[in-house]
Amino acid sequence: MTDIPFLTPLHADHLRPAGIPEPWRFGMADQVRFGEIDALQHVNNAVYLKWFENLRILYFQQFTLWRDSDTRPKFVLRAVDLDYRSEVKLTDRYILTGRIMKMGNSSFTMEYGVWVGDRLTTTSHAVLVMLNPDNTKRPLPDSLRAEIRQIEQIAD
Repeated sequence: MTDIPFLTPLHADHLRPAGIPEPWRFGMADQVRFGEIDALQHVNNAVYLKWFENLRILYFQQFTLWRDSDTRPKFVLRAVDLDYRSEVKLTDRYILTGRIMKMGNSSFTMEYGVWVGDRLTTTSHAVLVMLNPDNTKRPLPDSLRAEIRQIEQIAD
């Protein structure tokens, strides 16, 4: 993983050689920092939520709707879960992966993974809801659905 750039979008052509399997098609590499470590000498639980938020923003930047600041949608996190499989320690190099795995009327579910080498250390699911300016639910536009299907290579 030494030749993979940190904090930049990674696609399948970067992920497969790093040992990350399908269906993961989007990721970001980084390294654990000292300030992310807790008293037990592994990554603090709350840090994972920050990592996933950073990845989510990078992921959203692929969408035409997101790049147009006049129409940028408002997404709120409705629910999140985390499953810690094995610890991640100081100076570990890791790859975060994310994908949209399910779309509802005004929401979608993202799945995340943290990989150290080819070891999946942490998984997460988050439900995000799209809102109107008055905070009522907003249906996902067909254009956004089409882009998600293209990015995730989901058949219609």
